[in-house]
Amino acid sequence: MHDIEEMTAEIVRREGGFVNDPDDPGGATKYGVTIRTLRALRGCATVDDVKALTEAEAITIFKGQYFEQPKINQLPAPLQASVYDMQVNAGANVIKILQRLAADFGVKLAVDGVLGPKSIAALDRVHSKAGVRFVDAYGIVRRNYYFRIGDRRPASRKYCVTRRSGKGDWITRAEEFISARYHMSQKEFDGRVATWV
Repeated sequence: MHDIEEMTAEIVRREGGFVNDPDDPGGATKYGVTIRTLRALRGCATVDDVKALTEAEAITIFKGQYFEQPKINQLPAPLQASVYDMQVNAGANVIKILQRLAADFGVKLAVDGVLGPKSIAALDRVHSKAGVRFVDAYGIVRRNYYFRIGDRRPASRKYCVTRRSGKGDWITRAEEFISARYHMSQKEFDGRVATWV
């Protein structure tokens, strides 16, 4: 799935409707658009403005602010869906993760969170050589990023682990973009989060 409309529709589906979870640093959110994002775009916004956000408005914001503006649309097509999805979920860290990962594949990049011409060309070269290995590696690093948030911030663990000790939304979301052979088994997952209980 590399069509921008399909990718955006999937993100909106994953993000869901209005929530205002006190444990979520993003604050009031609808379809994944946070109150901070609305304030940055509009100059001011209230919780009611977030509640009133339409799906069509969210799609426009995502395509412009999270796909085109950071130049995710210029990455190799197989990387775009995972990077785009994480951009909505984690902001500028997404590009830094990608830039750091390139070093593991032999290409040193400035880790500045910006997709400039050099980063885009280098990432294209890495993907040309490594193919799906690079896409899987990104997904695995993404999953580990979420685990590290849970390690540092107990209030965010509920996004990694369900109440029934299954994989939470952040983990299942990351694994949607990883080849099945790299998905964690329940035993591996239980071992990873064992210290959280």
